[in-house]
Amino acid sequence: MPINLSKGQKVDLTKGNPGLKNIMVGLGWDVNAFDSGADFDLDAAAFLLGSNGKCPTEKDFIYYGCLTHVSGAVKHMGDNLTGEGEGDDEQIQIDLTKIPANIEKIAFTVTIYDADVRRQNFGQVSNAFIRIVDESNNTELIRYDLGEDFSIETAVVVGELYRHNGEWKFNAIGSGFQGGLAALCGHYGIEVA
Repeated sequence: MPINLSKGQKVDLTKGNPGLKNIMVGLGWDVNAFDSGADFDLDAAAFLLGSNGKCPTEKDFIYYGCLTHVSGAVKHMGDNLTGEGEGDDEQIQIDLTKIPANIEKIAFTVTIYDADVRRQNFGQVSNAFIRIVDESNNTELIRYDLGEDFSIETAVVVGELYRHNGEWKFNAIGSGFQGGLAALCGHYGIEVA
């Protein structure tokens, strides 16, 4: 049975699961029943961060425009344009053994594509979650349901995988940002054109 986290809670990932190597991070959401006149396109991304909390290079930002990290440690499984259907809407695969030594943290985010133009925000999204699955046996290890704490935000830092004393842990963050992907990129030290 997975560990269900609440906001701000931290949990060991590798210590309780020795030999854990390949994990899948699934992110999902539902759009509330109303019509904004445009599809909701939510995008999951992963920011690979150094000790200063910033991406060492632009290649350490994995999203729909750059699906695979140069190390092979992080692979985004592709963009879902509508969020239709049950289960994960987007998935990111991680090989913990390949994460470069200078990366201390991986932040998982969800943003709303073209939110300003489409007049959309996370107040219109429900049942958002992140879950971590052991790919060797398809067991869900951790799940964090975000709840309905958002109103005008267009970006959310959902959670972080981080290194602590040689082990990997997960932190349920759930903090909202205004300004969408550009604001997150600025926060994590990525130049936005």
